[in-house]
Amino acid sequence: MPLPPSFPTFRARHRSAKRSTWTRDAIFLLAGGAAASVGYVFGVNDAGSHSSELLERKPKAPTYATKAQLEQAIQIVRNSLGDDAISTDDEDLRAHGYSEWSSINIDQLPVAVVYPKSTEEVSQIVKIASRFKIPMIPYSGGSSLEANFAAPYGGFSIDFAFMDQIIALHDEDMDVVVQPSIQWMELNEKIAAKGLWFPVDPGPSAKIGGMIGTSCSGTNAFRWGTMRDWVLNLTVVLPDGRIIKTRQRPRKSSAGYNLNHLFVGAEGTLGIITEATLKLAVIPQETKVGVVTFPTIRHAAAAAMQIIRSGIPVAAMEIMDDVQMSVINRAGGTNRTWKEVPTIFFKFSGTKAGVQDNIKLTTGIAKANQAADFIYARNDQEAHDLWKARKEALWSMISLRREGDEVWSTDVAVPISRLPDIVEISKKEIDDLGLFASVLGHIGDGNFHTSILYNRQNPEEREKVEHAVHNMVDRAIEMEGTCTGEHGIGLGKKESLIDELGLDTIGVMQKIKRALDPHWLMNPGKIFDAVNEERAKSQSMATAASTLARPKSK
Repeated sequence: MPLPPSFPTFRARHRSAKRSTWTRDAIFLLAGGAAASVGYVFGVNDAGSHSSELLERKPKAPTYATKAQLEQAIQIVRNSLGDDAISTDDEDLRAHGYSEWSSINIDQLPVAVVYPKSTEEVSQIVKIASRFKIPMIPYSGGSSLEANFAAPYGGFSIDFAFMDQIIALHDEDMDVVVQPSIQWMELNEKIAAKGLWFPVDPGPSAKIGGMIGTSCSGTNAFRWGTMRDWVLNLTVVLPDGRIIKTRQRPRKSSAGYNLNHLFVGAEGTLGIITEATLKLAVIPQETKVGVVTFPTIRHAAAAAMQIIRSGIPVAAMEIMDDVQMSVINRAGGTNRTWKEVPTIFFKFSGTKAGVQDNIKLTTGIAKANQAADFIYARNDQEAHDLWKARKEALWSMISLRREGDEVWSTDVAVPISRLPDIVEISKKEIDDLGLFASVLGHIGDGNFHTSILYNRQNPEEREKVEHAVHNMVDRAIEMEGTCTGEHGIGLGKKESLIDELGLDTIGVMQKIKRALDPHWLMNPGKIFDAVNEERAKSQSMATAASTLARPKSK
C-alpha cells in the first residue's frame, strides 16, 4: 500500500531499533485470546462468608474477536474503504505498537493499521470494529511516553496520517478547526501570518490528537495553561460509531455537562477525536530568553518557587540539571558551551516595557538564591536556538545511548511549595544509580521529569531504575501531587493512579467508561483495567465486613 504522508520519517526512526519477532500470524493468534489473560486474583475466604479478608472475585474480562472474525473485519474494511485503507504489513504493525522512547513496551502489536481520511470513514471503521468486538487504538504522532498507543489486546491501530489539515481558521474569533494529525508546530507556522499562535508546546513531533488524548502541556503551561484550557469543542466518534460534537464555538458556555473535559485526557478510551476547535492567542509583542545558573538543584528550585510566589508573569521557566546541560553541550546546536551546573531557562513575553521589568525582578530573586551567570539571548535567532536546546532535551539524550540502552522518561507534579524538596531528593536518588540520568522539567508549574538511560535486559539495572522511578512517583503522591503532570497514564502508571485517587474514584471513571464503551473496545488496558471495578467492589465489601466484625466500643 502507498505510505501515508507522515510515515517515511516515522519508519526511518525505527530502522535501527531491535527487530520484532512478531509476524502477522503470531499477532492474530495472540490477539484472539489476549483478553482471557486479563484479571486479578484476590484473597479467598475458605468458608465463603463475609470476613475481614477480601472476598473471592474472578472478574470477567472483555471478550474480543477471534482470528476468523479479525480476518473477516479486515476484508470488510478493504471492501468498504479500499486496499490502501488498511495494512497488515509486519513493519507497519511494529511501528504502531513499539516506541523507542516510551518508558514501557510490550510484545503484543496491533493486528492491522487503518488509515481513515474523514470523520465519516472513522465512523465506518468503528462500526465494523464494534460489530466484531475489535479493540481500537487511535494514533497520531506516536510520541507518547507511557505506551499510550500500545496494543495489549491487538486490534486496529487507527492512524490519522491522512487527516492532518486545518479545516477552518476564524482569525477574527481567534480559533481554528483542525484534524488530529496536524503537528502543533506546523499549525503555528500556518497561522503566524494572522498574528496568532497556539501556545501549547510539548515535544516537537507531537500532534493535536495525541495532545488532546493526554491533556499535554509543555514549556508554556506556566503562563498559558495546558491542552485542556485551549479546546473549544470536539468532534468525537463514539464506540458504536455515532458522531457527536461536544459544544459550539464561543469561548464560554454553561450549557450542560462539560464534555470537552471528559474526552480531553481520556487517552482515546471513551471515543475517537476526529476534529478539534482550538482557541488561539495573539503573538506577544516581545519575547526574551534568559539562562541562569545555580550552585545546586535546590537553589534553582527555591528560586523558581519564589518567583512563582512573587507573581512575576514569567512566560516559561524550565529547569535542567548538570547532566542535562552536559547533554546540550554534547548534542551541540546552540553555538555555545554551557556550564554543566543546575540551570533555569526563562522565557519572558509581553510588551517591551513589561518584559524588561519582569527580567529585572526575576534577576533580583535569582541573585538572592546564589545564582551565578545571567545570559540573555542577544537576538531572536539566539533565543530560538536556546529554547530549541530545551525542547529537544529528550531526543538529545536518546542520541547519546549506548548499544542496548533504552530511555525511561517519566514525570510527576507537586504543589509548588514542595518542589525544592522533591527535586533535591529525586536528583540525589538518580545520581546514586550510577547511570546516565538527568532531572529537567516545567518547574514553573511544579512539573518535573527524569530521564534515565539503562539496559532493560540487565535485571539489576532495570530493578534499580524501577525502584528510583517508583520512589519519585510515590513521593509526589505523598506530597499531595500527581503521578503524571502531562504524560498521561497509559500502561505505565495504572497502579500509581490507584494510589493517587483511590479505588472509589477509579470506580467512577470505570462506570463512565462502561456507559460509553460497554464492550471495552476503545484503547483498552489504558488508564485502568476492566477488572479494577470488581477489585473496588471486593475491597469495599471486605472493608464493610471488617467493620461489622469489630467489637463495639463500650
